[in-house]
Parts: sequence; structure tokens; C-alpha cells
Amino acid sequence: MAFIIFLTTLLLIFLASLARISYDTFSFYCLTPRRIRKTMEQQGVRGPKPRLLIGNILDVAGLVAKSTANHMSSIDHDIVDRLLPHYTIWTKQYGKRFIYWNGTEPRLCLAETELIKELLGKKSSVCGRSWLQRQGTKHFIGKGLLMANGEDWYHQRHIMAPAFMGDKLKSYAGFMVECTNKMIQSMETELESGRTEFEIADYMKQLTADIISRTEFDTDSDKGNQIFHLLTLLQRLCAQASRHLCLPGSRFVPSKYNREIKSLKKEVERLLMEIIESRKDGVEIGRSSCYGSDLLGMLLNEMQQRKNISTTLNLQLIMDECKTFFFAGHETTALLLTWTIMLLATNPNWQHMVRAQVNQVCNARAPSIQHLSKLTLLNMVINESLRLYPPATVLPRMALEDMKLGDMDIPKGLSIWIPVLAIHHSEELWGKDANQFNPNRFGAKAFGGGRFIPFAGGPRNCIGQGFAIMEAKIILAMFLSKFRFTISDTYRHAPVVVLTIQPKYGVQVCLTPFTS
Repeated sequence: MAFIIFLTTLLLIFLASLARISYDTFSFYCLTPRRIRKTMEQQGVRGPKPRLLIGNILDVAGLVAKSTANHMSSIDHDIVDRLLPHYTIWTKQYGKRFIYWNGTEPRLCLAETELIKELLGKKSSVCGRSWLQRQGTKHFIGKGLLMANGEDWYHQRHIMAPAFMGDKLKSYAGFMVECTNKMIQSMETELESGRTEFEIADYMKQLTADIISRTEFDTDSDKGNQIFHLLTLLQRLCAQASRHLCLPGSRFVPSKYNREIKSLKKEVERLLMEIIESRKDGVEIGRSSCYGSDLLGMLLNEMQQRKNISTTLNLQLIMDECKTFFFAGHETTALLLTWTIMLLATNPNWQHMVRAQVNQVCNARAPSIQHLSKLTLLNMVINESLRLYPPATVLPRMALEDMKLGDMDIPKGLSIWIPVLAIHHSEELWGKDANQFNPNRFGAKAFGGGRFIPFAGGPRNCIGQGFAIMEAKIILAMFLSKFRFTISDTYRHAPVVVLTIQPKYGVQVCLTPFTS
């Protein structure tokens, strides 16, 4: 009799759990989207009709595939229609505010700068990353700072902020100069052997990988390069696999994508554990008194201090943070450098002016921290590069609770997508020359308030933007002082989006040594 009661209890628990899972699934895929759609339609916000489960995914994919099928006929910076064709079409049909559907996730497109400023500022505490975003990057960067919400985000940001501030940030300059010198010497050797054309994107990826490996993880470039290569593969596979997340249970299917993703993740984490264990061994055998003062050291020190306290910081989260900063700390800066060199290669007058100022300020020496603030023309060029080719085309946030945004009632669960690229290229905001390279626009005044947001804004802005800008200034200043460069005849202008804005066929430039 007791056995029958036990089995009955287990069955009831199972049925209750199944009912709960079924309701949650039905709510996620049906009830919540319907509630959000009704709330927004009552406020006059509409958009293209979604298909069952997949929403407008096929519409967006089809439009982007068509617009990016070929390279551009000339080096034209008017790239919004190419990279965000759905935004252009639906803005004309539905106005500045419209909703489209990524599977069952509703996304409000928001391009009004005052509302963007409010969202990134005052409303930052009630916004975060959506389930689809977090699940789509689960095996890529996991639960690191970029994907954290609420208290988890606040705690992680608090731990890592010192690695990117004040004297600690300034201390990285020497490593940046050293790594850049190494790259320049390699290029000079190639030039002496008769080579003139260089794939600059590859050199910038290698250089920024070396710098982030040295400054934040104190590891050799070979291991860093292995990790970067695997993370790049993971990035592409996760981007492809995330398209199927709109189908219930798709992430549990042992598909080719899912098997490859898990295999790559395992290899990345094996390499990271080697770095972590080496650091821990140094403390345990008495070679070091702490885990170090770089980013990895700060994370390990924090974990050690809190090992007897209930905390979310564990080895898995440390590896997630490492993946986040290994990738973000190298990818975005490498792209900024690549696009900036392309812009200077196609605008020789600006190249000449910036080089002249670099030579005047640095006086044939490597740039120091004291020099960087005086390189005003270089700063203007970098800002213009970030405006024309920001790291990402869109900036996503999700309402974690019901909130008021301007004149709109935003329901919990609605994702808000800011079309950064479109805002940066808006003639209404930047003038008739919005699609032209004109660094002078950054000479007279600073732009903010939702108009210029390459690193987001508000409390959740990019924690590493100071690092990235300092790194870009040092590398570009040294590069300009050593070489003249023009765009190669083989270069094909073809920006594409793979999470970030990338040159599909790379950027080829022709170098000649600069002699004053």
C-alpha cells in the first residue's frame, strides 16, 4: 500500500511539473506575445504580420541576403539599405515606431533620440537582455557581463570596472606600444622582401589579440590566438543556430550545429582552464601571493575572497567573463582599426593631416599617455569611423518589467531594438553629408543624447570603451608614423553583419615606408 502511495505521489509530481512546463511554454510562445502585441496596437504601434512561430525571420533573412549578395560598386558609406533593408522598408510603411517579430519575440524598433537617451539612462535598471539573446550566446560567451541582468550584472560590473579605469588603464599603454612595434617590424620586413599589398584586417586581428592576451590575461599570444580562432568559429555557428530558437525544444536537438557548438565550447574552456589552473598553481606553491592584478587575477581573487559566502561567481562564470573579454576586447577594436585605415587610405588629405599632427606631438617617439589627448585630429577620425561603421548595427534592450517610456507604455517582455547604424547615418540628425567621411563634424562639439552611441550609453555602456579608444589611438599613431598607405585595386567594398559589421572580403591596402 505504501508503495502504491509513493508511486501515486511521484506521478502527481510529474504531472504537475509537466503541466507547469506546458503552461510556461504556451505562455512564452503564445500568451505573452499576444499580450504585448495587443498593448502596442492600442497605442498605434504596428508592423509586418508575423508567421506562426518564426515571425518575420524569413522576411529579414531574405531581404539581407538579397542586399548583401554582391559587393558595392564603389566605396560608398551609404550602407543602411544594405545592412538594415528591413528597417528602411518598414520605416516607410509603419513610421519610426514599429514592431517586428524574431520568432515569437516582439521587437520594437526605436529611433527617437530622446527616448533612446531615456531608455539607456533612467530606465537602464529595468532593462536587460532577452531570453533569446541569452540562449543564443549561451555556448559562446555564456553568462558573462555582456549578457547579465539585474543584480548579476551589477555585481559583475563592480568586480571588473577597476581593470578598465584610472592608473590600471594607463598601465596598459606600454604593452600596446610593445605589441604594435612587433607588428610594424614584421610589416617592414615584408616590405623589404618586396611585398606591397597587405590584408590589414588580418594584421589588426592578430595585434589586438596579442594585446588583450597580454594585458588582461597575461598569456602568450599563441594560446590567445587559439582561443580567438575557436571563438570566431563559435560566433558564426551560434549566430546560425540561434535562428532556430523560435522552434520549441530546438536547442535540445542533437543537430550538426549543436554538436559542433558544444565541441568548440569544450575546447575553448579547456584552454581557459589551463590558463586559470596555471595562475592558481602559482599561488598554491607560493610563487605568487595573489592571482594577479589583471582582469583574470581580479576575478580569481574575488572568487577566493568569497568562497565561504553565497555568491554567483564560480569557475564557469570566470570562463564566461574570459570568453566575453577575449572576444569583445579584440573583435570590436580590430574592426575599428580596419575600417579607420580603410577610410584614411581613401581620404589621403586626412591621412596627411593626422600624420602631421602625430609627428608634431610625438616627435618621432612612441606615443605616451600624455600624447593621446593632444591627438585631436586622430580622435575626430576615430569618432567618424565609429559613426560610419559602428561595431554593431543594432543595440538591444528588453523590458524586465512594465514601464513608461516617453508617451509609450512598454509591457514586460518587449524587446527594444535601437538601429544604431541608421541613427548614425540619419540626415535629419547629421546633415546632408551624413553618408560622407567628414571628421570635422566632431571638431566643434561632442555628440551624445542618443545620436552617437557606438558603445551604447548610460550605466550599461561598454566597460572597455576607454581601453579600446586608447588602444586604437596608440596603434593608429604608430602605424601612421611608419607608413603611407592607399587602398588596393583588389579591394571590394562589402560590409556584412556577423554580430558585428565586418568587411566580407577583408581590406587590402598598399604600404610604402614613410620618411619625413
